[in-house]
Amino acid sequence: MSILILIVIYISYIGLGVPDSLFGTAWPALYRDLGIPVGYSAFVTLVLYSGTVISSLISARLVKRFGTGLVGAVSTTMTVFALIGFARSQNLVWLLSSALPLGLGAGSIDAAMNNYVAQHYSSAQMSFLHAFYGIGVTLSPYFLSIMLEKFGWRGGYQIMIVIQGIIALIMIAAIPLWKKIKQEKQIFEENIEIIPIKTMLKMPAVRSSCGVFIGSCAIESVCLTWSATYLCDGFETGAKVAAQIVTFYFLGLTFGRMMSGIMTKFFEEKRILIVGQSIVFLAVFIVLIARNPYLCGFGLFLVGLGNGPVFPNMSHLTPILFGKEKSQSIISFQMAIAYIGIMICPAIFGFIAQKISIKLFPVYLALMFVIMVSQTFMLFKRTKKNA
Repeated sequence: MSILILIVIYISYIGLGVPDSLFGTAWPALYRDLGIPVGYSAFVTLVLYSGTVISSLISARLVKRFGTGLVGAVSTTMTVFALIGFARSQNLVWLLSSALPLGLGAGSIDAAMNNYVAQHYSSAQMSFLHAFYGIGVTLSPYFLSIMLEKFGWRGGYQIMIVIQGIIALIMIAAIPLWKKIKQEKQIFEENIEIIPIKTMLKMPAVRSSCGVFIGSCAIESVCLTWSATYLCDGFETGAKVAAQIVTFYFLGLTFGRMMSGIMTKFFEEKRILIVGQSIVFLAVFIVLIARNPYLCGFGLFLVGLGNGPVFPNMSHLTPILFGKEKSQSIISFQMAIAYIGIMICPAIFGFIAQKISIKLFPVYLALMFVIMVSQTFMLFKRTKKNA
């Protein structure tokens, strides 16, 4: 039964990844087709991640009331309808209306599944789980690059709607499995401790952990949203070629998390975080000096490779550092704070790209990297002191 539930969770994370890379990869073709200024991507991501922040903050209460299985099924179904809205969009208002339910669905499933796996499975499973998220975000630009020439960006969305719909049906069918495993393993989700936000803000280690999530997720979201546009406008690359190159970023993300799952058998989470962040340092430098789109693509591959292990290892550390009863509330808070960063950082860069230049993309990545590394150092220092 545990294996079946784990398979369902893996599938759910493919579903979580599918929408995340689709919008950013489609944007170079989408904004031209709808006649929208390039910087207006920021408004869509603001609305999307506002929904994600809201659902992350209430995730602990939702899981306590309805259970992980039902929350996951409803959340995935919401993303299907949101993608349909994107595919039918004719203007900015339509895009904004579709972004909100997409964000609400993504935030709930992210916080709920992360905590469940962190509590009941190994660090290796957490990394492999997030590698399946990488599969989801890799599928979108791959299929979009195939469909762009003949069917446009809407054709890419339509294929991903079908894939996401199948995943949603699997999640719905699995609801009885969650009820069974809850009885067999005596999992008492009603015992989750609801910690006030003010209390968590007063905990230095929680603040530092949120800082790490902000830096790492900001790097990921900026790459998701702006790397294709940077390749198109910064190197005068066609939308199809840009989508193909961006696929390598998502491959790096997936491979990094697969390697992290293997490495957890030999190294603790903190060591893996340091190795990953060292690779990101090299990657950002390569993107910064790249003078052609293919070298930039290699740098983006390394960004994904190094940054990929950060999220799953940080998630798995949360119950270890703060306790199982508190972990759902803290992980929900971490996700909310991270998504605030995800919401704001691409939006800020959208303003920079509009008013100054898209070519500042690698400099902006470097700034997000500094935030991630500095907060990792503070987290290690504070948790060591607490220990």
